[in-house]
Amino acid sequence: MKNSISPIIRGAIPDSKDAKTYLASVEDQFKGTSKGHAILKLVTTKYDGISGIREHIMMMNDMSRKLKGLDMEISDCFLVHFIMTYLPKSFEAFKISYNTQKDKWTMTRNLRDKRRSVAFI
Repeated sequence: MKNSISPIIRGAIPDSKDAKTYLASVEDQFKGTSKGHAILKLVTTKYDGISGIREHIMMMNDMSRKLKGLDMEISDCFLVHFIMTYLPKSFEAFKISYNTQKDKWTMTRNLRDKRRSVAFI
């Protein structure tokens, strides 16, 4: 089994006596890689201005849920703040509204209010 894996990857996986333990080590190695990739994708994804803003927010929320599945949960408040921070200038009025509110916004409220505000832009 080890011979079918690239030597570069094989070097990062600890030796084990049985296949079950070895495959568990391989899974752990790739889970760590998946976490890094998912985090990188989340922090580098920006709104492209072509697709709808709601779709962008939904995509970011989906990425957050994938991280939760990898035991890397991101709080709802952080995700909302992160999304709001990187919206383009055309959403400045919406960002000001968000920043002046005392209550924390959830993803549900963010999507609902975003749908309403986009109709006015």
